[in-house]
Amino acid sequence: MNLSDILTVDCIQAPLNATDKQNAINELVDLLAQNDMIKNPESLKDAVWSREQTRTTGIGHGLAIPHGKCDSITSPTLAIGRPSTPMEFESMDSQPVELIVLLASPTASTREHIEALASVSRIMNNPSFRDEIYKADNAKDIYDLLVTQGG
Repeated sequence: MNLSDILTVDCIQAPLNATDKQNAINELVDLLAQNDMIKNPESLKDAVWSREQTRTTGIGHGLAIPHGKCDSITSPTLAIGRPSTPMEFESMDSQPVELIVLLASPTASTREHIEALASVSRIMNNPSFRDEIYKADNAKDIYDLLVTQGG
């Protein structure tokens, strides 16, 4: 799956206004709603936050991939946020996050959901790419980096 198929530059916020995990998730869900990518932001916020409470999505190396499914979404979509300063996210490596990639999928979209998570992980597994995207100043730069990386 190419991330550019489920991401638009309008759904990238750099920098995020939020300074904590829950507000960052809410800001990214609201960004999806403002861009008509989802119909019921409160339902998605509940789904993502419930998932986050079971196990952190701060996977390490400065990356968090909060995700959730709900019936009000018609196809998988992404929102990306880059905090102005690294943010505490209770990550597995105990390090703050520098990029948050929120994935929202329809409830019945298990295969596509897993493919999108795998695509994000694959792209972000490259240390030099991570460094480059963490330094990106704006949404267009982040988007262009993802597209050129094959995402």
